[in-house]
Amino acid sequence: MAYLGVPGEEERFAHPAGGDVCTSVSFKPSLLGRPLAAATVYVDARVDLAHRRLLGATGTDDLDYALTEELLRLVAAAAGGLPLRPVSADRTLAAAARQAITEGASEAAGLCSLAALLKVSPYRLSRVFSRETGVSLTRYRNRVRVSQAMDQLAEGEASLADLAARLGFADQAHLTRTVREHVGHTPTVLRRLLAPGSRASRAARSRSDVLVPD
Repeated sequence: MAYLGVPGEEERFAHPAGGDVCTSVSFKPSLLGRPLAAATVYVDARVDLAHRRLLGATGTDDLDYALTEELLRLVAAAAGGLPLRPVSADRTLAAAARQAITEGASEAAGLCSLAALLKVSPYRLSRVFSRETGVSLTRYRNRVRVSQAMDQLAEGEASLADLAARLGFADQAHLTRTVREHVGHTPTVLRRLLAPGSRASRAARSRSDVLVPD
């Protein structure tokens, strides 16, 4: 998820032990068009991949304009469908569900077990989560697993079968289908795109289709 902040507004975030890494993007008020009212934005896997490739290109002297424009289009699309007046209790429930999924809680493996963990009915959890985030629990969970897959592919993971098993996919084919659905590329292609200093990575930086920042 990404977080939207309004100028002059104070916010607090709980960070994992040891801290974390984030990218901060500031907009001129004139670019926003209307005041921001939502606190979170669902970042899909295509935006995630674009962000990773932008960061990979920051070591060059020329950042790709087309890549930046593509990122802004994707972020705008993600932010456009958010509810403007979220209910506090619903927002808290959705945040707890996201946390359980992101942290890999064993109960997050299924809707019923996750609902039991959060002490709500599966129907309420599913309905609230979809309304607050704009995506289903199933898609969000898969989105988290795709991000984890990209992390490990960028680190050089060679075995897709082992990767699939570690992330809880039925098999390698299931991993490949899910990754392609979310990112538009197979894990094999992503391995080349995300490899630091690879020929594919260097070539990507010089093409107008190179990417920028679920």
